[in-house]
Amino acid sequence: MASFSSDFDPDSVTDVKSITLTSFIMRHTRDNNLAILMNAIQLSCKSITRAVRKAGIANLYGLAGTENSTGDAVKKLDLLSNEIMINALTHSHVCSVLVSEENEDPIIIKENMQGKYCVAFDPLDGSSNIDCNVSTGTIFAVYEKKEGSVGNIEDVMRAGIDLKVAGYCMYGTATELIITFYGSGVHRFTLDPSLGEFIHVASDVKMPTEPKKIYSCNQGNYGGWDAPIQRYVDGITAGDKPYALRYVGSMVSDVHRTLLYGGIFLYPADKKSRGGKLRVLYEGFPMALIIEQAGGMASTGMFNGSIQRVLEIKPTSIHDKCPIILGTPSMVESVLKEYTA
Repeated sequence: MASFSSDFDPDSVTDVKSITLTSFIMRHTRDNNLAILMNAIQLSCKSITRAVRKAGIANLYGLAGTENSTGDAVKKLDLLSNEIMINALTHSHVCSVLVSEENEDPIIIKENMQGKYCVAFDPLDGSSNIDCNVSTGTIFAVYEKKEGSVGNIEDVMRAGIDLKVAGYCMYGTATELIITFYGSGVHRFTLDPSLGEFIHVASDVKMPTEPKKIYSCNQGNYGGWDAPIQRYVDGITAGDKPYALRYVGSMVSDVHRTLLYGGIFLYPADKKSRGGKLRVLYEGFPMALIIEQAGGMASTGMFNGSIQRVLEIKPTSIHDKCPIILGTPSMVESVLKEYTA
């Protein structure tokens, strides 16, 4: 039987060469405000991962008895995660406007506590999976407020190409943080629970040039899709070497796998949700930016009469939705070709 050997001792107290998230940000940007922002976000993610892992013990499973801004049933952990994010970002003193999936209206921070950033976030993506202990995550997108603005809704009603920072944290077998900032590529961090720090594990992450043949979608919606999406899925699941279906139902988990393994993630419009179901500001934009920075492609498919790049959508409300097709460029392009076939 093969044995494992390594010179690395994960419990060593003398190894201080590991690069933390804060030191990584400072090395690459020398931007104190960005470091403070990411400290607030990582503190939130540490607090949320603690709550997720103690959910059963702390009686945090189940519904809270309310609905969020877009009518979804809210879990207890949704509310707790939202409160954690809002408190951390508000008291960071570097934010002006916050947009959360759980709040109908934007949160405008008091002027004496404001900074230059505007953050849109989904505090706990995939929360329908909480009660069965499947991976969940937090997604965030960051703008800089417009010059001269005192912080208002117009600071976030902008296309995704204006984003400065995007990322997500996945609460799985390990807690992983994926970020991209100011066009720097995609960077990967893992939470070391013994240190309480996110440790840098990979820079300039790229989608594989030889992707796995994986597609990720809710196949139960097949009957409601338009004909081009149906034809594409029919084509990749036919023949001697069909694509494998892998679908968790948590966007963070499904996109994370697509980022690392290659493949395609689809959440197209259907007859029930003709404008798509994923939220533009805090799901579509950040995931599209990460995928594009990693060499992938993100499209809406047919949306409002045309095929659009996700990052070029101009939202009209903070909870706008859109269809999402993202992943390995050749696979996304194959979907789009079906619209001209």
